[in-house]
Amino acid sequence: MENMPVSTTVAVLGFILGAVFGATAQRTNFCIMGSISDMVLMENLNRFRSWLLTMAVAILGSQILFALGIVDLTKSIYLTTNLGWAGAIIGGALFGFGMVLAGGCGSKTLVRLGAGNLKSLVVGLFLGIFAYMTLRGLIGIARLQLEGATNIELKTSGLKAQGIPDIISVMTGLALPNVRWVVIALFVLGLLWFCFKDRAFRQSPRDIMAGLIIGALVPIGWYITGVIGHDDFEPARLASLTFVAPVGESIQYLMTFTGSTINFGIATVGGVIVGSFIMAGVRREFRLESFVDAPDMLRHMIGGALMGIGGVMALGCTIGQGITGMSTLAIGSLIAILSIIGGGILGMKYFEEGSLSGAIKALFGGSQL
Repeated sequence: MENMPVSTTVAVLGFILGAVFGATAQRTNFCIMGSISDMVLMENLNRFRSWLLTMAVAILGSQILFALGIVDLTKSIYLTTNLGWAGAIIGGALFGFGMVLAGGCGSKTLVRLGAGNLKSLVVGLFLGIFAYMTLRGLIGIARLQLEGATNIELKTSGLKAQGIPDIISVMTGLALPNVRWVVIALFVLGLLWFCFKDRAFRQSPRDIMAGLIIGALVPIGWYITGVIGHDDFEPARLASLTFVAPVGESIQYLMTFTGSTINFGIATVGGVIVGSFIMAGVRREFRLESFVDAPDMLRHMIGGALMGIGGVMALGCTIGQGITGMSTLAIGSLIAILSIIGGGILGMKYFEEGSLSGAIKALFGGSQL
């Protein structure tokens, strides 16, 4: 790859990274929406613990790169001083609710598409179109108005980033490097303890493998874009795994191939689909699956649209904020992922109760509301 342009090298490596993600997710049935469903409906926390394991691995690997000065995470979209708390809450809730309607989050949609699920093709199209509309199109006007009215500029409080360690350091007056390592230890050790204290999880090599491999892909993504992608003239944007805006960019790229440039996000989207396709073929799991009826199709379309809108508002999805964003220890990522979980639980109650009002009653006080 020595003679390749930096952008091409980053794209090739992003494709490989995405392929590993897709193959791993297909092989292990890694699904964050599914993990929340297992937890809420079946009281089975194995896949939820697998997700938390990815988070622990991603935080540790990413923070080591940051501490060694290899990758400057403050240049990522997650650690800006402009805290979009309203977008994180509203967008996260919309995304969480939408992923339940669509039967999976953005990454799971791509994995299922690679395995032959035609529902995911429709979900992916709606997710990508509405993501791009929210990012740069008609819905973007409302998003910008919301951000302008609610975003908090943290520079006025003496903060250089919205990292949890930065906030604690300013509030306590303690040295930031010391605070950072304490926060890292609390997050990583706490998550690992919660995961491995459970015997059922310890005896599930599939879930452990998913957590370790997918978690490790996040710091690798940072390294690809932040180190290999470094170029004095055309540097790659610092990024790692996320699957909302890149799906929208991928659709635009497919329609405007001439004169457009592939980037890390677009390449990872393609890699996930191909990796899942190969794994499904090897394991003889590839099968075409379509909608049961018109209401089923409509539900998936609405779910895709909500994920596209919510994911852009929240600056990421269950992967983009729940793993990649959390690897930076950003307070906005924590708010977003808690909102996504809340939206997901509400969506599951919606299916149980048959109406949104019934779901809200079931969550907040039962029939007495």
